[in-house]
Amino acid sequence: FILKSPGISSLYFGPFSLLPRLIPLLAYLVLIPNFQTAAALEPVSVSNSETDPTCLLANNSQSTSSPEDSPESSGKMPKFAETVVSDKARELAKKILEPMTFRSGGRPMKNRFMLAPLTNSQSHEDGKMSEEEYLWLTKRAEGGHGATMTCASHVQAIGQGFPGQLGCWSDDHIPGLTRLAAEIKKHNSVAIVQLHHAGMRTPKELIGGKQPVSPSEDEETQARALSTAEVKQLRDDFIQGAIRAQKAGFDGVELHGAHGYIICAFMSPEYNKRTDEYGPGSHDKFSPEARAGRMRLLREIITGIRKVTRKDFILGLRVSAERFGMEVPDIVEMTRIILAEEPIDFLDISAWDVRKKAEGQDGLLIDYFLKLPRNGVKVGLAGKIKNVQDVEHCIAHGADFVLPGRASILQHDFPKKITESILSGESYYQPQNPVPAEHLAQEFLSPKFIKYMSSWPGFVAPAAKL
Repeated sequence: FILKSPGISSLYFGPFSLLPRLIPLLAYLVLIPNFQTAAALEPVSVSNSETDPTCLLANNSQSTSSPEDSPESSGKMPKFAETVVSDKARELAKKILEPMTFRSGGRPMKNRFMLAPLTNSQSHEDGKMSEEEYLWLTKRAEGGHGATMTCASHVQAIGQGFPGQLGCWSDDHIPGLTRLAAEIKKHNSVAIVQLHHAGMRTPKELIGGKQPVSPSEDEETQARALSTAEVKQLRDDFIQGAIRAQKAGFDGVELHGAHGYIICAFMSPEYNKRTDEYGPGSHDKFSPEARAGRMRLLREIITGIRKVTRKDFILGLRVSAERFGMEVPDIVEMTRIILAEEPIDFLDISAWDVRKKAEGQDGLLIDYFLKLPRNGVKVGLAGKIKNVQDVEHCIAHGADFVLPGRASILQHDFPKKITESILSGESYYQPQNPVPAEHLAQEFLSPKFIKYMSSWPGFVAPAAKL
């Protein structure tokens, strides 16, 4: 039709033809977006001096970027690093894609990615669930995590550890928790609440200027010692928190026994100097008798939860692998006792870095725990798990599952991306810190959460200067 119409034909093929002008314009419209996409995904060449003989990956992808040498980080797209997966590593890492059952018979995980419990400061000051926290967590369930765990949820108002903390200390919290549990389970993700009390780490301004509480008086934090009656009430309030979680429809709970919070402080010979049944008494602090006293609160909480919840209610425990007033041999011995004698389903080892050496000891920190007899308890690792290589490292050392934290902040569908890389053999592209705030917003973090993450050195890029 065009060729047979002289007027129209002359526009394309005459002396004043538009065709030569249209071709460059069309090329620009078609090709430039592709170039921009390719540039956004261009891998960064990086290296890591900390190698491990069990690592089977062909390429290492630990971040070495900084705001000065990462100009892209001030824009809307983060810089990415490439992880190339070898065939051997891919076969080993496939274990992370297998379902995982619990010895209590609770609902199994579809894979072995459990979202780590992450402080986010997004809920209301009275502890009720906010829309921001609901969105953040449900998007992680949608993103492929086999289990989705809440942030630390305090079981007493006086145990609040950070602003905007999700609460589990009142029946008023049950409606929000019920809505959250239902949506998490809708995505075939196991729903877990982490039960918590900040103890001596509670900021006074969050509890109306009251004095924080601790196993014993603590000069540094100005915390007061709990009476024996108050310790028993604390025990009962942890148990009540589990009851509320079950009423809300959650599949289980995790007890926060790490990071110097109150359960951890009771287990610590440095912070627990009590003379009643919940402390070491007059015994040598590392004697079996002293250790039994320091562990008594935790063990009574576990026993109490098992008595009042259904048989298949999942019960887990988080412990610190070191620090926080405890020494590695002592933590390992308490962990051995828990694995041998307590009816928990899983143990969450907070290692901070799954590749670090144990302080004052030989060998990798995680190996001290992963070599212990488990008696059916599943053992997971948390600490800088950022890519396929880190997942493979954890599996190679004997972990049953992993708890990604920062990686799941950076990508809500981190498990799906890792799964695609393992199954296809294609590279995984890992966002490199610092990332722009716009990227975190696209990953369903609210301004409050982004502000909190900005307090982590090197996590969020400074705002671009106009």
